[in-house]
Amino acid sequence: MYSFILGFLLGIILLLWNRYRLKAQLKDVLTVSPDTEELLDALPALTLIKREIVYIQQQYDQQQQELNLKQQILDLAPIAYLRVDEENQLLWCNQQAQTLLQIDRWQPGQIRLLLELVRSYELDQLIEQTRQTQTPQVSEWTFYPPNYVSSSPKNQTYEAKPLNSSSVALKGFGYPLPQGQVVVFIHNQQPLVELSRSRDRALSDLTHELRTPLTSISLVSEWLEGRLQDPERRRATQMLQETHRLINLVEDWLELSQLQENPHQSLSLEPVELNEILLAAWQVVEPIAQQKQINLNTQGIEKVEISGDRSRLIQVFINLFDNSIKHSPHHSQILVNLTDNLENQTIEISILDQGSGFLEKDLPYIFNRLYRGDPSRTRQGVDSESLRTGSGLGLAIAQEIIQAHGGTITAENHPDIGGAWIQILLTKDL
Repeated sequence: MYSFILGFLLGIILLLWNRYRLKAQLKDVLTVSPDTEELLDALPALTLIKREIVYIQQQYDQQQQELNLKQQILDLAPIAYLRVDEENQLLWCNQQAQTLLQIDRWQPGQIRLLLELVRSYELDQLIEQTRQTQTPQVSEWTFYPPNYVSSSPKNQTYEAKPLNSSSVALKGFGYPLPQGQVVVFIHNQQPLVELSRSRDRALSDLTHELRTPLTSISLVSEWLEGRLQDPERRRATQMLQETHRLINLVEDWLELSQLQENPHQSLSLEPVELNEILLAAWQVVEPIAQQKQINLNTQGIEKVEISGDRSRLIQVFINLFDNSIKHSPHHSQILVNLTDNLENQTIEISILDQGSGFLEKDLPYIFNRLYRGDPSRTRQGVDSESLRTGSGLGLAIAQEIIQAHGGTITAENHPDIGGAWIQILLTKDL
C-alpha cells in the first residue's frame, strides 16, 4: 500500500516536473508571438504551438507583401538596380537595368552569370572592388551595347545586328551585402552628356560668329591707334589689347571644341623627341621667364622618342610652362623630370614649380574650361594683373591634347616642396 502511494506521488511529481520543463521549453521556443508568455499557463501546449505557427505564417505573408511592394517600387524606379551573389550570378534586376544594359536573356526567378548577360568590364570591376573592400564604390564609364538582338524569346535564339546602338555614359554605385552579395545602382548620365554637347555646340557656333566682328574691331583699333594722340591713343591701344584678348579666347575655344569633337583627327602623328619638344616650348616662354629670373631644370632620361603631334605637344608645354611661370616666385626654377617605364612602355613627364601650389578646393577643377580658381588667390611673387590675362582655357586644351594622344594629365601639390605638380603619362606608340 505504501509502495503504491509512494509510486503515485513520484508519478505526480514527475508529471508536474515534465510539465514545468515543457512550459519552460515552450517559453524559449515560442518567442515570435508577443502574447505567448502570458498564455503559457492558460492554454494547452498544442494550442500554443498552433497559434505560433499561424502567427509566423501571418508574419511571413506580411513580410512577403512588403518585399513584393519594395520590388515593385524598385522595378518602377528611374535608376537601374541589380543584385549579384558571391559568384557574380545575377539574382534580380529591375526593368530600368534591363533596358539600360539591354539584358534580354534573363527572366525573374532565373539565376545566371552576369557576364553572360552584360559585357561590361567596368561593371565587373565595380562589383569586384565593392566585394573586396566591403565599402561603397563609385565608378563612371561608357557602356557600349551588344551587337545581338533576340529574334525569338521562346526558343532563345539570337541573330546578329549592326552596331547601330549609341554608347551610353553611366555612373554606378556599388554597395556590399552579407555573404559576398553586391547591389549596384546605375544612373544614366547620357542626357547630361547630350546636354553638355548641345551647350558646347551652341557656344562654339556663337564663338565662330564672333570672329568676323572682332577682327573688324581690331582693324579699326589699329587704324585709330596710328592716327590719334594721347590720351585718346591710350584708349585705342587698350581697346586693341582687349580685342586681341577676345580673339585669342575665341580661337582657344574653337580649338578646344574641335579637339573634343574629333580628338584623333586633330593630330598629325610623327616620331618626335620629347626633350626637343620641351626645349622648343621653353624658348617661346623664355622671355617671360627671364623677367622673373626663372630657369628651367630638366632631369631624367636625355633622349626619348614617341609618336605624337609635334605642334600640339609644344602647345601643351607652352601652356604648362606659362602657367608655372605666372605662379612661381622670382629667382626660382621649374623642374621637369622624364621617366621611362620600360615595363608598360610609358613615359612620365613631371613639371614642378616652386610656388605655393594649388588651393585644395581648386584641384578637382583645374582642367575645367574657363576655371581660374579663387580670384582672391595670389601666389608668392605673383602680381594679380598677370593672373587676369589668361583665357582660362590653357590647361583644358592641354588635357584634351594629352588625352587625344592616349595619355593622362593630373595636377596636385608636391608633398615635399608644396609647389604645383603636373604629371603627364604618355605611351611610346599609339
